[in-house]
Amino acid sequence: MSLPPIGILLSNLGTPEAPRAPEVRRYLRQFLSDPRVIDIPAPVRRMLLELVILPRRPKASAHAYAKVWTDAGSPLMVFSKALRDAVAAALPEPQWKVVLGMRYGQPALEGAYDELIRAGCTRIIVMPLYPQYASSSTGSTLEVLYAAAARAWNTPSLAVVPPFYEDRRFIDAFAAVARPVLATAQAEHVLMSFHGLPERHLRKGDASGTHCFATPSCCDVIGPNNATCYRAQCHATARAIATRLGLAPDGWSLSFQSRLGRTPWIQPYTDEVLPALAKRGIRRVAVMCPAFTADCLETLEEIGIRAAEDWKAVGGEELVLVPSLNATAVWVDAVVAMLREHAGPEIAARSA
Repeated sequence: MSLPPIGILLSNLGTPEAPRAPEVRRYLRQFLSDPRVIDIPAPVRRMLLELVILPRRPKASAHAYAKVWTDAGSPLMVFSKALRDAVAAALPEPQWKVVLGMRYGQPALEGAYDELIRAGCTRIIVMPLYPQYASSSTGSTLEVLYAAAARAWNTPSLAVVPPFYEDRRFIDAFAAVARPVLATAQAEHVLMSFHGLPERHLRKGDASGTHCFATPSCCDVIGPNNATCYRAQCHATARAIATRLGLAPDGWSLSFQSRLGRTPWIQPYTDEVLPALAKRGIRRVAVMCPAFTADCLETLEEIGIRAAEDWKAVGGEELVLVPSLNATAVWVDAVVAMLREHAGPEIAARSA
């Protein structure tokens, strides 16, 4: 009797289907309607979205997407599909079934889940491709999947690969990708720029109500009060990568990008750190974005194009973007190893 396949669901945030305003508007409406992303009362969120954001933002965002779009499509989608295919080659059918699902846009997360159910999977391992936990990314993804599973009479076993922000395989992969780039760039300083979040998101995640932002060192060590803190996990990732690369304490720093609106976001801000580095006399800087496992608008356009232009405008010589993990062999091996480990030795051995 053949055993049912183990379902593997790789999940990422998503992307518009084309770099045009209508497609970007549709994507942003779904994305920004999520109460875990814009966590304000629903009527206010709808007014903000329909009266302020959607009339203005899609055109500008479409222009930005067009700068990084490839003949094969959105970079995030291209790299995510390549990762899925490489993982599927390492974990082949019929023992395994590997699919890709996006939280927003296509291929939809719910559709990917349904594909695994149709394939007969009674055990599903979900791997959100976000190294650090945030309610607006990992939390939102799991909310959708748990709801999908709960609708079925026969509910499958759902297991989740936890945030891997400090997993040695993730750190090793990022260091392996970065080393040749840093050597060629001859960078004087390495900036690790993470996606930002509103400070209120972090405060809401502090179960103690007393730890978050209470002291300047609140993220220096991860403990019970900040075990799921996005900012603390970003700091842990940065420290681990710097150690693995052998960077001097004054040879690297951390920042947060992509802030929007007037409410405070977690600091320091990337667009303020870079000018400060230039004022220190730094002329060549390399930027890593370890909150992303695949290159996307936020890495390629925001850092690789806009930040690079801004860097030269403030007197810098060159800003080099270190590519993300994408579907590099070292990252594929790391993902497969984490999935096998999470499946357990007896099940993982079925196709070893």
